Amino acid sequence: MPLIMMTGFPSSGKSTRAAELKQLFEERLLQPENQHRKHTVHIISDTTLGVPHSAYAHASEEKNARSALLSAVERLVTREHIVIADTPNYIKGLRYQLYCTAREEGTTHCVVYCALPVDAARQINQMRGSDGYADNVFDELTMRYEEPNSATRWDSPLFTIIQNDPNDKLPFDSIWDAIVERRAPPPTFSTAVKPAEETNYQFELDRATQDVITAILDSQKSGVPMSYVVVPGSSEKVNMPGRNLTLSELRRLRMQFSKLNRQAPLQVGQIAESFVNYLNINL
Repeated sequence: MPLIMMTGFPSSGKSTRAAELKQLFEERLLQPENQHRKHTVHIISDTTLGVPHSAYAHASEEKNARSALLSAVERLVTREHIVIADTPNYIKGLRYQLYCTAREEGTTHCVVYCALPVDAARQINQMRGSDGYADNVFDELTMRYEEPNSATRWDSPLFTIIQNDPNDKLPFDSIWDAIVERRAPPPTFSTAVKPAEETNYQFELDRATQDVITAILDSQKSGVPMSYVVVPGSSEKVNMPGRNLTLSELRRLRMQFSKLNRQAPLQVGQIAESFVNYLNINL
């Protein structure tokens, strides 16, 4: 069943909202009209995964934390479970991969954005003492935070809560409708996109991903270490992992990405950027 991705700055109240969501779902599922829904609600968090805040200070440990999250979501996202991913989810590449997991299962998803000014979040974090993030980790996470964008399919439906506004409540009815009742608004004529023909789409998928790989390999030929690579068709850059990438490694990731996106095609113009996001979360 549905996947709900919590996102926001560290100490912006994501866990509080996640717990509130879980309680509201469980109460709604007990109502007589929902007795036929045999769902259980799960929260996956850094706490349940055993991931300490300090993991975000080291690239290798952070990568392990993301892998643990993805594995947990893959295990739980079924037709019987409502899963709330209460982890930082601060980069869109990770949210994209979670979206792909939900899409593979054929279920709905949404993003809940706990919006809070960075200074307010920092003050709350400092008040938590040893239970909060170290100052350098907090600053690093907020600097790298990528705000969700409802124009992208992996960040939509998007529900934004202004955390420092006491009158801004959790829009539970809208969340329920979007992911359980599936009451998505129909596209208007101006926003409807005609899907590419299957054979043409496969060609575009192969071409765009190969162009990205070629650009990476060409950039490595100079022998000059690079922190990122600019690739065609994407406004996003490929973040290099501090070493040269091999052709076999890139081909393996390309095959995984293609498999994820054959069943529910992307818009052709989004393929390269989506592949870059996939590389950035998996390299």
